[in-house]
Order: sequence, then C-alpha cells, then structure tokens
Amino acid sequence: MAKKKKKFQETTIENYYDLKLDKIDELVAALKDDAPAEQTDLTYNVAEITGDDSAKSRQREFDPYKVDKFSRIPAWVKALFIKFWFAGCVCYFVMFGLRINELDKLVVLGAVLGLVVDVLVNPLFRYMESDKKEYNAYMMFPFPFKAFWTFFTNIIYYVFIIVCVKLCYDGINTLANIISGTENELKVGVEPLLFGVFAVIIDMIFIGIKDGIVILIKKRKNSNKEGTLNV
Repeated sequence: MAKKKKKFQETTIENYYDLKLDKIDELVAALKDDAPAEQTDLTYNVAEITGDDSAKSRQREFDPYKVDKFSRIPAWVKALFIKFWFAGCVCYFVMFGLRINELDKLVVLGAVLGLVVDVLVNPLFRYMESDKKEYNAYMMFPFPFKAFWTFFTNIIYYVFIIVCVKLCYDGINTLANIISGTENELKVGVEPLLFGVFAVIIDMIFIGIKDGIVILIKKRKNSNKEGTLNV
C-alpha cells in the first residue's frame, strides 16, 4: 500500500508542471466562439463612454495618461506656497485673537504652528511626494507621521522660528527709525502675508543648514568606508 501511494505521489509531482495543451486548445476555441464578429477599436471619446451626446462631450476625448496641471507645478513652488499659506493662516486666526502678553503670544503662536506643520503640512507633503522623496528638502524633521517624537520637536523648533520672525520685525522697525530719525515708532506691523514670508525664509534657512550638515556627514561616512575598503 505504501509503495502504491509513493508511486502515485511521484507520478503526480512529475506531471504537475506539464503543459496541458489540450486545455489551452479548449480555452482558445471557447474564446473564439464568444468573440464578437467585428472587433472595434478602443475609443477614448467621452460622448461614447458616458453616453452624453452634448457638444462638449463630442469634442472631448478621455486620455488616461494625461498629466494634470497641478502635477506640472514644480515641487519647490508647491512646498513653499503651502508653508507660506499655513504660516499666514496661523498668524491670522491665532495671533489676532490672542489677548495675552507678548512672550506668551510668541510661545502659543510657535506651538500652534509646530502642531499644524506636524499634523497637516508634513503629512500633505508625504501624500504629494513620489518615490524620489522630493519634499524631504522642505521639512526640518523628514520622518514618517507615526514618529511621535516629531510632534514635540516641531513645536519647540517653530517656537524658535517665531522668535526669529519677531526679531526680523524688530530689526526692520529699528532700521526704519534710524533712517527716519525717529525713536520707538512702529513702521511695519504684523500681518499674515509678511509674517508668512518671514516664517518661510527663516524656516528654509535653518532647513538648508541642517541639510548641508547631513550631506557633509554622509560624505564623511562614505569616505571613511572607501578608505577602510582600500586598506
């Protein structure tokens, strides 16, 4: 009984990958019988696809490989605009509604901006990016959204950014007072557009410094590896 079972298993294994030509012939014959008499070309006309016979539909054709206009915008333009827009929104909705002292206002504004960047801006960049990770150059902490520690580091970092923005406003007003010969006169007030511009410029300066340090460290590691291999 054992010999018969073993022989059956060997036969089954040997014939397992045999090409069943008769089954292929039966499938081809069945497909030929079910095929339409006249084979028509595939159409991309919107009117034929949707059944809408209006003038606009007759003129349009559907292109499944067409690149949309948003994808044609360079990544750096989209990244800078998104950062500018969210920074301006935080200034408009948070700063103008606070009735607290200046130091507390800076801390709250920076904390809210860091929260917005961590919860909205960086995940949006992850959603829009390709396999090239082109938006990593516009994030201070380009880590996945699930990295919980980035929540606190972004808050601390953007409090520092807001302090730098405040220093920019103070510097501009001081310089304007020196040129005009006045003292303690406010020449440039805080508003969302200029606030967003300052926030983006300062943010990108520090991100550029961070990226430069990372590149130098990687080059040094690669040179050390090459030196070790040569030895």
